Amino acid sequence: MDTHCLVLQDLTKNFGGLTAVNNVSLEIRAGERRAIIGPNGAGKTTLFNLICGEFPPSRGRIFHFGEEVTQIPVHQRTALGIARTFQITNLFPNLTVLQNLLLAAQGLEKTKYVMYLPISSYQHLYEKAKSLLMDVELWEKRDVLVKNLSHGQQRQIEVCLALVGQPRLLLLDEPTAGLSPAETLSFTSTLKRLDPAITILLIEHNMDVAFELAENITVLHQGSLIASGTKEDIKANTTVQEIYLGME
Repeated sequence: MDTHCLVLQDLTKNFGGLTAVNNVSLEIRAGERRAIIGPNGAGKTTLFNLICGEFPPSRGRIFHFGEEVTQIPVHQRTALGIARTFQITNLFPNLTVLQNLLLAAQGLEKTKYVMYLPISSYQHLYEKAKSLLMDVELWEKRDVLVKNLSHGQQRQIEVCLALVGQPRLLLLDEPTAGLSPAETLSFTSTLKRLDPAITILLIEHNMDVAFELAENITVLHQGSLIASGTKEDIKANTTVQEIYLGME
C-alpha cells in the first residue's frame, strides 16, 4: 500500500492571466500533520480546492494513496475519504447540533431516508453522531441550536461534520480564524485528540497553532512553494522570515 496519503505533481491553476497555484509538488505521508502557511493571496485555499476537486487543475496530477484523482468529481473524492472544512462556518444555524450531525451522516448513506420516520430512529446514525460529539466534549450541547453556540463551538461542530464519513485525509482551512485565545486553545486541543491515522493538512495564519499541530510546514508565496520542512527548518529559513514571518 502507498505510504503517501497525498501526492501533488506539478500542480498549476490559472485563472485567465493569473497563476494562483504555480507548479506545486508535494508529498504527504499517511497520518502526517502538515500545515500550509503563507501571506494572503499565496494560493493556499486554491490549492485546497484543487485537492478536493472544486477546481480542475490547469496542469499537474493529484494522487490519493496511489490512486490518481485529478479528474474525478468532488463526491467521488469524498467517498475515497477526502474531507474538508472551510474558512466560513458552513452549518445549518436553525437546526440543533445533533440534527446537523445526523443530516451529515444520513447524506453519506446509500439507503433512502423515509420522511415519515424521525431521523433519530436510525440508531446507527445516532450512535455515530453521539460518538463524535463525545470526542469533542459537546454532547451536552446536542439539543442547542447551532446559531446559539459560540464561534469556537461551531468550528468544532464543523470538524465533526467532516469526520462523519471517517475520512483518511482531512483538510482544515483556517480552523481557528475568528476564535478567541481561549477558544483557540480548546480547539487546538480537540484537533490534537483526533485519530492519529487521519492525515491532516491545514491552512493556518496563527503561527502558534501551526507549529503546535503540525510536524512539517509548507510555505507558499505568490502561488509557488518556496519552502517545506520541519518546524525547525522553517523557523530558521531566512527566505520565509523575510517573506512571511517578518523577522529580521
